[in-house]
Amino acid sequence: MKWLTLSFSVLHGLMAVLFAGAALLLMVIGARQAWDGVIAGLDLAAALTIIEALGIMAAAVVALQISQTIAEEEVVRDALISGPTRVRRFLSRFLVVVVVAVAIEGLVATFRAAHGEPVDLLYAAGHLVATGALLAGWGVFVRMNRYAEELEPEAMAQAKGEDRKLEQEIEGG
Repeated sequence: MKWLTLSFSVLHGLMAVLFAGAALLLMVIGARQAWDGVIAGLDLAAALTIIEALGIMAAAVVALQISQTIAEEEVVRDALISGPTRVRRFLSRFLVVVVVAVAIEGLVATFRAAHGEPVDLLYAAGHLVATGALLAGWGVFVRMNRYAEELEPEAMAQAKGEDRKLEQEIEGG
């Protein structure tokens, strides 16, 4: 059974590396697209190109955050995501980045639609409404999860202890 647990840690580590690699590629693509927009001239088309590059960079942040979350939660801590505290912490780390990235993408879509086809504003508005719904759903989840956490205070204490241990490892190493 120990080899199975070790193999899961190795696979999670590989996934974290792949997500980090994807983040780096997206950063390069976004930077290249922004640079191409600047070189083309400082006009409205360049602004739209740079705004689209921001959307790509937001996706890079999401990929990098997923990589970090997987590495910290599944490889370094080797945590089992089973209790309410773990679930809330894991999802919150992930969702904060996703909500920001999706909101940025919604703004990119809004700018693109404002300077293009007015019909596309419906898509952008739907995108931003969905972002708000995701944020509201996350808030409800955190609120409901808080009650479950009160039933197992030892899990919260254990998670905080692991946080301190991780901070010490980062500072010392």
